[in-house]
Amino acid sequence: MAFHAQTFPRAEMEVLIADGMSTDGTRATIAAFQNDYPDLEVHVVENTRRTIPSGVNRAIEAARGEIMIRFDGHARPYTDYVANCIATHQAWLGDNVGGVWEICPGADTWIAESIAVAAAHPLGVGDALYRHAKHAAEVDTVPFGSFRRTLIERVGFFDESLLTNEDYEFNARIRKAGGRIWLDPSIRSVYFARSTLLELIRQYWRYGFWKWRMLRRYPDTLRWRQALPPLFVLSLVVLALLSVFIPVARILLAAELLLYISIMMIAGFHAAFEHRKAYLIPGLPLAILAMHLSWGSGFLWSLLTSSFENHG
Repeated sequence: MAFHAQTFPRAEMEVLIADGMSTDGTRATIAAFQNDYPDLEVHVVENTRRTIPSGVNRAIEAARGEIMIRFDGHARPYTDYVANCIATHQAWLGDNVGGVWEICPGADTWIAESIAVAAAHPLGVGDALYRHAKHAAEVDTVPFGSFRRTLIERVGFFDESLLTNEDYEFNARIRKAGGRIWLDPSIRSVYFARSTLLELIRQYWRYGFWKWRMLRRYPDTLRWRQALPPLFVLSLVVLALLSVFIPVARILLAAELLLYISIMMIAGFHAAFEHRKAYLIPGLPLAILAMHLSWGSGFLWSLLTSSFENHG
């Protein structure tokens, strides 16, 4: 985790860091930061379960302030991040308030840069406004989020049975309770995307897997962008199986793949021209393909295994 002292106003502010029993030098980094800024209250909270929702909940339990601002790893806030979150809450614009990600590569390689472009591309993330919004608006979800303590008293803590998508489920409960999720583009942070295709595949498999577990509780929260990857993967599997016996299925499978590859290549050429980087011609399609296949496969596997669990 990177710390920037100017990010945190020191008056009436405490910083709580939920540490999942780390062994990578995180505690030493925190201690060095505390030595450099002794007038800022910094406390470490033990996250013994080592999951995202449990870490957030332990920090909420330990927090003393009225407004709580969540901020996860793989990201870095702008220097006015906290101030803009507080200003939005003081204007009573939303119950859970968040901002926009500026996505940067996680490493200085062509594939890492391609993944970063894909993570902000409409073909990769659909209409997720927190990746590209220019105007404030009420939305379904926001990254990280900030909220008043009274909201937790009203809708409860983050669901620790969801290892991913716990933020979307939290926001679904807020909306069902009559609350508003508010996105303000002045609240900005830099998000560092995964640096390799394998890391990206693991991340999006996890996203897809836990999305279905969340949707079982709130099926009405499904959005078109979330339905397309599993439908795409399912169509490939079904047509591949049918093509063994039915010749027309081979034609449909070939047509679908040709259309998909054509769209990806057009997107790759457009991104390469826009960013002046030729490696995006293969890199963007590879990254988006990895996102679609892993997210869709994780979703379908979760659906299948949960069906067995229900009949077990």
